Amino acid sequence: MYRKILTPVDLAHRDRLSRAVDTAVDLAGHWGIPLVLVGVTEAAPSAVAHNPQEYRQKLEAYAGEISGARGVAVEAKAYTAHDPATQIDDTILKAVEETGADLVVMASHVPGLASHVPGLGDALVPSHGGRLASHAAVSVFLVR
Repeated sequence: MYRKILTPVDLAHRDRLSRAVDTAVDLAGHWGIPLVLVGVTEAAPSAVAHNPQEYRQKLEAYAGEISGARGVAVEAKAYTAHDPATQIDDTILKAVEETGADLVVMASHVPGLASHVPGLGDALVPSHGGRLASHAAVSVFLVR
């Protein structure tokens, strides 16, 4: 059915990734296909890593943990962006193309929760998942 799954991860929020990562791992195991974890960092030191090389190492270690625990082939691909918060969508689209992934499984917030006015928060700050789903040429599975 699919050949490769791509899952964007934010290592600063590993505690909130379990549903999306577990879903991606389950699907990869079901179809016997590889999973690619994609992370985007900045060149400047952050709370997660001092530099892009350290970030890549941490992402690879996370991929290794998942692979070892679940028996699924998991690779890591780290990208560096000047402003990850604003460049994440384009970077994920680039990663989809570069990795040959044909399914993206990613976490997304529930629409309307970003504001007390239904839909206002989504109009001002749309979800990365929603934007990706409307711009990607591959299937996108949003996990809430």
